[in-house]
Amino acid sequence: MNKIIIITQYTSITAGRDCSRFGYIAKILANHNYNVEIISTDFFHKTKKHRVLEEDIISKLGYKVTLLQEPGYKKNVSLRRFYSHWKLSKNLKKYLDKMEEKPDMIYCAIPSLDVAKVAARYAQKNNIRFIIDVQDLWPEAFKMVFHVPIISNLIFFPMKREANYIYCQADDIIAVSETYANRASMVNKKYKNKLSVYLGTDLDYFDQCKDANQIANSEDIVRLVYIGTLGHSYDIPTVIDALKILENRGITNLELLVMGDGPLKEKFESYALQNKANVIFTGRLNYANMVEKLCKCDIAINPIAKGAAQSIINKVGDYAAARTTSGKFTRM
Repeated sequence: MNKIIIITQYTSITAGRDCSRFGYIAKILANHNYNVEIISTDFFHKTKKHRVLEEDIISKLGYKVTLLQEPGYKKNVSLRRFYSHWKLSKNLKKYLDKMEEKPDMIYCAIPSLDVAKVAARYAQKNNIRFIIDVQDLWPEAFKMVFHVPIISNLIFFPMKREANYIYCQADDIIAVSETYANRASMVNKKYKNKLSVYLGTDLDYFDQCKDANQIANSEDIVRLVYIGTLGHSYDIPTVIDALKILENRGITNLELLVMGDGPLKEKFESYALQNKANVIFTGRLNYANMVEKLCKCDIAINPIAKGAAQSIINKVGDYAAARTTSGKFTRM
């Protein structure tokens, strides 16, 4: 049985079905009798909280999961985040060096660069097939937030050099877009395969969740919905302000449903309460429950904050798949 390690820092790990890219890969490989291990972190980026996997979840996965210690951080763009990634990379190196049975293949998500660099060096040293899956471009994403001509290039040059090294070590290149795949292949002269595998939604499972629980929406209420992280990248307060403006103009049948968790959840809840806005916060839901509620809404929103460094996101697939019983669904 071939051993495959999947290193992914930003994945969710659940016993049920969802749209976790790396969970899908792990399950497919495990079902084909590969010895699969996902190596991730005990710090969950979306909620900015540490996590512990319960035994009943692990027993249902069909593959091994290892969560390495990471200090954590509160803001996506901060020195604390870079320090946290560096500490995680050190813990990954210790874990790999102590591994008795070397893997036949390493499948590594990028970012972060510190973690991926450790994986690349280990694969090179031990002659292990190394496959990268580029989820976002660093330092390019950070330059969107901090962009000062010449100065930005100097500050982010070490990160760019680190990224180029990782890209160069890949035997195969996978990415969530053609742009990302091309960026990695520009500096790699040895890769055998290059493939763009877009983020998406399992439509069959999505429709099962939708059809099994579909209830017609009240004609008197127009429901807006947001699903995802409640953090600095998304401007929920502006949406609340817009609701209040419409309410003051006599449009009082609007309701905002917010499904998700994150470091600013309490702040957003407080802002909605202060403004007496018609907003419901559900917290983080399992995928089936989220789909059920999503499909009862009328308008989906994705309020990206000004200056946020955004990449391709999973929620777009769910928004596109959603339909109300009338067959109409608006995405904004």
